[in-house]
Amino acid sequence: MTARYDVVQVASLGEDFDRRLAARHRVLPAWREPRGLAAFGAELQDLPVAVTSVRHGFTQAMFDALPALRAVCSWGVGHDTLDLRAAAARGIGVSVTPDVLDDCVADLAWALLLSAARRTAAGDRYVKSGQWRALGRFPETTRVSGKRLGILGLGRIGLAVARRAAGFDMEVRYHNRSPRPQAPYGYEPSLAELAAWADFLVVACVGGAHTRHLVDAKVIRALGPQGILVNIARGSVVDQAALLAALRAGELGGAGLDVLEQEPTPAAEFAGMDQVALMPHVGSATRETRAAMAQLVLDNVTAFIETGKLLTPVAAAELRA
Repeated sequence: MTARYDVVQVASLGEDFDRRLAARHRVLPAWREPRGLAAFGAELQDLPVAVTSVRHGFTQAMFDALPALRAVCSWGVGHDTLDLRAAAARGIGVSVTPDVLDDCVADLAWALLLSAARRTAAGDRYVKSGQWRALGRFPETTRVSGKRLGILGLGRIGLAVARRAAGFDMEVRYHNRSPRPQAPYGYEPSLAELAAWADFLVVACVGGAHTRHLVDAKVIRALGPQGILVNIARGSVVDQAALLAALRAGELGGAGLDVLEQEPTPAAEFAGMDQVALMPHVGSATRETRAAMAQLVLDNVTAFIETGKLLTPVAAAELRA
């Protein structure tokens, strides 16, 4: 007897994607059911492929509910919300959507860096609220060109951030789990020493337990009262309490953050901090990039069903970590 479904979708990736996935494959749309996979019984027994997103994740319980699962195709570049150990234990492949979002995330990193350094968001409010006419001169800000840029995590996005630094005549160094000999940038084995050297520190590493609070009070103090921290990775990488304490004490010059430890959040603790630029976790949120990410998920699903192989699998070393 032929299985009724070949794909279980636990997260909607938008109306257009959902429609195209359903047109190409036999999809069980579990995301429409408030109880999730728990609402289904026999329909789950023979399903080989699951579709999710990095925001929705894929847990041990989801793996347990799908005895025939062979592949999980996730929308997003991160995999800290995907239980990779559970996948590895059963030999299940996991794909993400790398490369297609690198440029947009790197662009936003620079937008945040420039906004925090030149205080463009504060300047916008200054003009629109009438303060320019009433108060006159806007406070002096921080120069960007010719400064030192440190990057935590020289992966695809970190490299894209680094390449853009050439246009600002900046020297670049990086900290990584290991050196990248092919990279034309200086390697710093100590994150704290990289922060002490840098004028700007961009966080572009993966999230998860291994990097939680990697940017701690020591690293933040090393960056110093003129330094600026930019995070476009995961909120968990930065100790937010230590960051706030340093900003309030004048031990850190500023920050540009696309991610926070709790999301979504009103971020009231940052209110009144003109030296901080915030965005609501939208590094990849351009029309062009989101369409490319959705297409890559669809292509991974189709490739696995037709050939048994994923196009952009998470590396085996990451699955075993």
